Amino acid sequence: MRNQSNKERMERWSVQSPEAPGFHAVVTPDTCECREAQIYRLNLNAGDSYVLETQTLEMNPVLIEGSAKLSDHSSLNQTMKKFDAFYVPGGESIRITALENCIFYIAAAKCEGVGAPFFRSFDLSLPIGDIHQIHGSGVGRREVMFTLSHQEPASKLICGLTWGGEGAWTSWPPHQHERDLEEIYCYFDMPLPHFGLHISYLESGGVEDIVTHTVHSGTMVQAPAGYHPTVACPGTRNAYFWVLAAFSQPSRRYDLAVLDPALESFQS
Repeated sequence: MRNQSNKERMERWSVQSPEAPGFHAVVTPDTCECREAQIYRLNLNAGDSYVLETQTLEMNPVLIEGSAKLSDHSSLNQTMKKFDAFYVPGGESIRITALENCIFYIAAAKCEGVGAPFFRSFDLSLPIGDIHQIHGSGVGRREVMFTLSHQEPASKLICGLTWGGEGAWTSWPPHQHERDLEEIYCYFDMPLPHFGLHISYLESGGVEDIVTHTVHSGTMVQAPAGYHPTVACPGTRNAYFWVLAAFSQPSRRYDLAVLDPALESFQS
């Protein structure tokens, strides 16, 4: 490692989210480097409920485990199964009641008056298109399902779920979008001893200054700057909820990733 201060900076980007019941702030500007992208975790025991109040934030909760019922909202009253998601802008509240033990990952960013509530039912049978996509090829192939696409109105957030192949890479070739968006990777369905490696580095081709984060279920890693590919150990698929937050409404786009020119040609 040639730059010790960069190493110490990037080592702080990984957080293990709490498993205790309740609502937990995991990545927020108060405690983390990301200024725009935020992530919360809600753990509910069966029969318990929680009133989610967005206040000044827009939110995109996704149900990572269990089943739940939405209520006390003008348009959202659905029963949720695993990987269902919904979006609510600022100034709203909604009651979430756990039908089984539940884990929600909740993306958030400052609401700037753009966005309307909606519900997205998870359906892997959707044809490849705007919501269900395949990215990459070979050992970098991954499947993506948007929970909040760039085509849907929102202030800053674009969010989705990604699954890589067994022992394979995701987000390869490495990319960055530090001028326009921050990102958080929130890992799930990777119970120990399954694990993956989330790689952070700041400069093109700067592989001598890589910081490697060991990730598994509940690990959340920021990408406020630099490149951030991931790889799974053999017998494991990296699976994560990714949260993009734009610095401005014009940069709320999904086509702003810049590939590392030093590694762009390293394709499988």
